[in-house]
Amino acid sequence: MPSATPVPALSGGFSDFFAGLSLPFRSLSVMRASGRVLGLSLFSSLVTGVTLVGLVIGLWPLGSRIARTMVGNGAWGSVLSAFFYLLLLVASALTVPALLLAPLQDPISEATESHCGDFTAPPFSMGRLFKSAGTSIAHTASRLAILVIGFFALLPLNLVPAVGSVAYGVVSTVWAAWWLTAEYLSGPMARHLLPFRRVLATMRERPMVCLGFGFALYVLLWVPVLNFFLVPIAVVGGTLLFRALKPHLP
Repeated sequence: MPSATPVPALSGGFSDFFAGLSLPFRSLSVMRASGRVLGLSLFSSLVTGVTLVGLVIGLWPLGSRIARTMVGNGAWGSVLSAFFYLLLLVASALTVPALLLAPLQDPISEATESHCGDFTAPPFSMGRLFKSAGTSIAHTASRLAILVIGFFALLPLNLVPAVGSVAYGVVSTVWAAWWLTAEYLSGPMARHLLPFRRVLATMRERPMVCLGFGFALYVLLWVPVLNFFLVPIAVVGGTLLFRALKPHLP
């Protein structure tokens, strides 16, 4: 167990927002200290980098095709092409790398929790494997449904004259940040066989730290090169967040 725990202390107030912002930096300290976490994280980063580059290049033709189908070519077609491209890019960047790296997330999370101390990975059993896989699938389906429903519910904001697009940008960013926390907090909670409703209840109990963590990840998502490390940093950070919230689970 490390001499200084990487798990943040939470006060329940606004200062928890900054504790959430600090989690990616705490993740890096865990990676430096644990060879197993670092090795798994470097491989995850390679997969993430290739995936994000592929999405940036490959989604523009799809966005343009959708726009041309709706309004044809011309000025509006160009505007809608950019809009659909950004919408597809945000949704895909939030989900595709995490889905591809799903088999690695549990080992990274377990190694992180072992590094924090007071945890021993349970022995392998087929029964626990199937139960854990079922819980993870239920979490994933719930998260994806919430993400998609949220973005579609916010789309009408763009129809509001003058301020609509600005409002959509602000609210959709907050939504994406909230969802990112749900994505990476649900991983360790699913490992402990806790249902997804407990994830949402926990986030409602401690919204400041969850928003801070989500905003930190959202910013990291759009920083070139650094975003290659998003998934392992988020998995380690989500595990540290779980450990911080564990005494306060509703």
